[in-house]
Amino acid sequence: QSPHKSKKLKLQDSYTLDSPFPTFLRPTPSEAREIHAILAKEHPNHAADRKKPLDSKASAGGCGNVPNVIEALIETILSQNTTARNSSGAKTNLDQKFGRNNFAAIAAAPRADVVDAIRQGGLANKKAGTIQNILNSIKEKHGEFSLQHLAATEDEKRMSDDAIMKELISYNGVGPKTASCVLLFCIGRDSFAVDTHVFRLSRMLGWVPDKADRVLAQAHLDLRVPGELKYGLHVLMVQHGRACGGCKKAGSGATCVLKAYMK
Repeated sequence: QSPHKSKKLKLQDSYTLDSPFPTFLRPTPSEAREIHAILAKEHPNHAADRKKPLDSKASAGGCGNVPNVIEALIETILSQNTTARNSSGAKTNLDQKFGRNNFAAIAAAPRADVVDAIRQGGLANKKAGTIQNILNSIKEKHGEFSLQHLAATEDEKRMSDDAIMKELISYNGVGPKTASCVLLFCIGRDSFAVDTHVFRLSRMLGWVPDKADRVLAQAHLDLRVPGELKYGLHVLMVQHGRACGGCKKAGSGATCVLKAYMK
């Protein structure tokens, strides 16, 4: 077991029930509801309830909103450090080159072919290596290219959120944010994924201590944000982070509803 994998699993164990900042009591449930209400009014087209994963390529926007768990994982990896448009283009190219969800072909292909297919999404060398390594690890562990057991809904087969997180982060290249996105968008669990937008806005709102990094911020916020708000608040904070000029740059003259709320 790699030291990095051990560290990820230890973090997951440490903060399943207790925040890394146990005396930091923000956000309160009412604060989380207030911000959800403000952002839902500001971004009405993004305030919809949780969408069921759709099995059509048109639905995939890089967040993993598809029913196949491995596909959701690949989409989320492709979405890292790039725009939704670029990651969506990279996924489309990957599907065209290898066939949609032909994981065996992707795993067996020369690395250069995978790099070439996903080049549009940026960091193609790193992401291609991550995707191929994960696919090979899944095959080695389960004997097939499938993680659908993580999405089982029957009572006797349904896994806990913690068990799903542990399996996902056990693969090299899958961190807590990527795993949380798969839980939230693909598997339909209440998990609060903290990406760059959510992290920046959470710091601005004073929802996490200054010393928190993104991993610890996610561990804290996942325990503080009420379950029924996790999906909507994540979607709205990401949208606000992308769209609002008023809280993006210091000294910007543009207005921001969150800054107005804080005054």
